[in-house]
Amino acid sequence: MKAEYDFSKAERGKFYRPNSTFKSPIYLDDEVQEFVKRKAAEKGIDLNDFVNNLLRREMDLS
Repeated sequence: MKAEYDFSKAERGKFYRPNSTFKSPIYLDDEVQEFVKRKAAEKGIDLNDFVNNLLRREMDLS
C-alpha cells in the first residue's frame, strides 16, 4: 500500500446510479443446487423461475 494516494483527478459519484437496485446473490449448497437444477430440467423451465416458484409457494404457506 502506498504512503499517499493522489485523488486530484478523481470524479465524485462517477459510478453512482440513484435508480439502480442491488440483487443479492444466493449461494446454494451443492446438493440443493443439483436438486433444483434436476427438477427445473425435468419440468423444462429456467432454473431461476423454478427457484422463485418454490420460494413463492413457501411464502404463501408462511
